[in-house]
Amino acid sequence: MLDLLRDLFFIGYLIANPWALLIFGFQIWMFIDAIRRKEYLWAFFIIIGFGFSAFFYYFAVYRNSPSATRGFELPGAHSRKRIKELEAQIHHLDKAHHHSQLGDVYFQGGKLAKAEACYRAALEREPEDIDTRAHLGQCLLRQKRPAEAKPLLEGVVWQDPKHDYGHSMMALAETLGALGETDRAVALWKQITDNHAYPRARVQYAELLITRKEVEPARAVLKDVIADDPHAPAFQRKRDRVWTRKARSLLRKIGS
Repeated sequence: MLDLLRDLFFIGYLIANPWALLIFGFQIWMFIDAIRRKEYLWAFFIIIGFGFSAFFYYFAVYRNSPSATRGFELPGAHSRKRIKELEAQIHHLDKAHHHSQLGDVYFQGGKLAKAEACYRAALEREPEDIDTRAHLGQCLLRQKRPAEAKPLLEGVVWQDPKHDYGHSMMALAETLGALGETDRAVALWKQITDNHAYPRARVQYAELLITRKEVEPARAVLKDVIADDPHAPAFQRKRDRVWTRKARSLLRKIGS
C-alpha cells in the first residue's frame, strides 16, 4: 500500500512540475540509449543521478556518436538523408556509382522497383560494373523474376566466384532453384557450404537434398546449423534466426 501511495505521489509530482517531467523523460531516453550501446556503468549512474548523469552522458557519449547510431532517430531517417545526398550528387555529377549506391539504399528498404530503376541507370553509364550487375540480379530475383536475374548473376559468378563473400553465388543458387534447375542449384549450394557457414546456404542446400530423398546428408547439415547457432555473435544470430527456425522445422519433419 505504501509503495502504491509513493508511486501515485511521484506521478502527481511529475504532472504538477513540467520541468521535472521533462528531466525524467530525458533521463529515460538516455538510459535506454546507454543500454542499447551496452554502456551499463553509464546506465547505472543515469538511473541514480536523476538528470545530472543523463546530461553528462548526453555530452560525453550520445552527442559524440554518428547520427546513424543515435538511439532515438526516427526509423528510416538515416536512409532519407542518404537518399537526399545521393540525389544531389546525381543531379550535379550523374555518376554511375551514385545511381548504384542509391539503388542499394532502396533495395535495403524493400523498395525494389525504385532500386531496379537506379541499377539500370547505373548500368547505362557503366555497363560492366560487377557490383551493379550482381545487385540488379538480386533485385530481380526478389521481385520473382528469376529468368531475368539468371544471366546477370551467372556473369558475375563466372567473373568472380567469391563476389560479395559468396552472396552473389547464393543468389544464383536461389535463382536456379526457382527455375527448377535443381541439379545445378545443388552443386552450387554444395560449393558455397564447402567454403562458408552461412545458415541461409546450408538450410536451402538441405531442403534440396530432402527433395532428392538424400535425408541423411540433409539431417547432418541441419544439425550443424543448430549446433553452430549458440556460438555465433548476437547480431548474426538475430539476422539468421529465420534460417535457424527453419532448420529446426525441417529436422522435425524428417526426424532428428
